[in-house]
Amino acid sequence: MNLVSLNIESIQLGHPLPFVLRGSDGALLAQKGYVIRTREELAKMVARGRQLCVDTDESGGSHRAYLAQLQRMLMADTNLGEIASMKMTAAEESASRDRAAAARAQADWPELQLRATQLLRSPSPSDFGGRFQALHDELVRHCEQTPDATLLALIYLSTQETRMYSATHSMLVSCVCMVVAREMLRWPSAQVQKLGHAALSMNIAMTELQDQLAQQSHPLTAAQIAAVEDHAARSEALLRHLGVADPAWLEAVRCHHHRTPGPLDKKTEAQQMARLIQRADIFGARLAPRAARWPMPVTAAMQASYYDEEQQADEAGAALVKTLGVYPPGAFVRLASREVGVVIRRGTTATTPKVAVLTNRDGMPTGEPIPRDTGMPPWKITGVVAFKDVRVKLSLGRLLQMV
Repeated sequence: MNLVSLNIESIQLGHPLPFVLRGSDGALLAQKGYVIRTREELAKMVARGRQLCVDTDESGGSHRAYLAQLQRMLMADTNLGEIASMKMTAAEESASRDRAAAARAQADWPELQLRATQLLRSPSPSDFGGRFQALHDELVRHCEQTPDATLLALIYLSTQETRMYSATHSMLVSCVCMVVAREMLRWPSAQVQKLGHAALSMNIAMTELQDQLAQQSHPLTAAQIAAVEDHAARSEALLRHLGVADPAWLEAVRCHHHRTPGPLDKKTEAQQMARLIQRADIFGARLAPRAARWPMPVTAAMQASYYDEEQQADEAGAALVKTLGVYPPGAFVRLASREVGVVIRRGTTATTPKVAVLTNRDGMPTGEPIPRDTGMPPWKITGVVAFKDVRVKLSLGRLLQMV
């Protein structure tokens, strides 16, 4: 560790921390993204850690941004002549803003997986609200600014994740629900926010058990079955204990496994939210691998979401399929050219997304992903490919750059 002390006055109350906060002995005080809301809470952290520090080996980029912020604060106290001589040109300022906006738009998905796992596995009433809201706000931002990249990242990660399955699945369901509700169902912003909250926290009472079951090859025990069956009610109770009071959020969590087909306009706000979560939950669960089985093809996951318990087209499920497309970002597909690629962006129709080709017609890696427009006959999608059958080691970051 390379600990550097921080000035307490530089911590912005009510804003997500840009780095991990540690005490003078290196002990963790707050994760990156945590929101310190009051002076009293900040004082308690200082007392617990004896000093506020950042590990530059752990948070180098964030620490450099912090130092730049301090530099700007120092500049504010200098005379006008010195400030003028140190100012960037307008072009440099514009480029700097563009770089900052691009950096904000890019998500660190492994870091978000870890944050979500730590939060949902071990929630504490003392800091749950701030940490949960910071995580949710970041997901909202990515869903609104870069929905295709967000879907690509979470669907791609869900096809291979078992160690942090529960949190990854909850983030996927939350983001899918928010994108569908905003783009297709046109729900009010406040309802979309509640929907995202409910989906992200739906399994909070069994996060650790879900991660265990994803890696368990033997059948569930009687105790595990009971824990799975009543997890929705236990999640609602735990959320109440953690300080959640919104009745629609709580009811949506309690009812997110209810089998209630039928038109959405015949349901209450909470019931509508619960139904969309249930459809997205089915979709995400079928995509994910288990120690005892491979993930289902994306078309099978879509089909399971589209048809209700009476084998009729489900309104919420249909909205999901129309929004994500038959081949959503993150799905692996085979083209008429016999090339195999991964969907990186939704297209003008549900069956014509943008694809990055990974292997040529002979099954050999292309080296660099090659973009294809599947709306053109030579590159029409002819079927899906299972993740286990894709023999190319992929860089998620490289794919996200192509979106």
